[in-house]
Amino acid sequence: MKDLPANQLNPKITRVWRINDAIWLTIAFLCVFIPFAIAAAVEPAGWIFITLGATALVYVVCMVLWLVVLPPIRFVRWRYELSDNYLDIARGIVWRKRFVIPFIRVQNTDTRQGPILRAFGLASVTISTAAGEHEIPGLDAETADQLRDKAAELARLAQEDV
Repeated sequence: MKDLPANQLNPKITRVWRINDAIWLTIAFLCVFIPFAIAAAVEPAGWIFITLGATALVYVVCMVLWLVVLPPIRFVRWRYELSDNYLDIARGIVWRKRFVIPFIRVQNTDTRQGPILRAFGLASVTISTAAGEHEIPGLDAETADQLRDKAAELARLAQEDV
């Protein structure tokens, strides 16, 4: 089996993942917690307080898992490499995925930058094929632009050869 791709993401991506996950976990927690809190205020019952406590406990456990445990592991497992003929992406913690995308199949390359990525000076590169999109998150903005341009050029050259 071929070695893992050589390039890693920018280490700042772990902070971006933490912020993004904290926002989504908090929204999910509030969507579950608030209705039970309102129910407890209207008509207090023992089972409601148990549910509120269990919900808070699950929230704390999920916050520790997603904000402390998973980001460093996710960072180590995320790799990519750009060769003259293909883009190689490896990612995943439990279910590991490996994508080898030949440039002959590439239809579009793009960079994306949301508000959290922008705050850290990062961007994502998206490679589109007929089968779907593949994203490399968490590259510094300059590297993302260079990777996008190089991938677009290699795709153009590969399609000219056909």
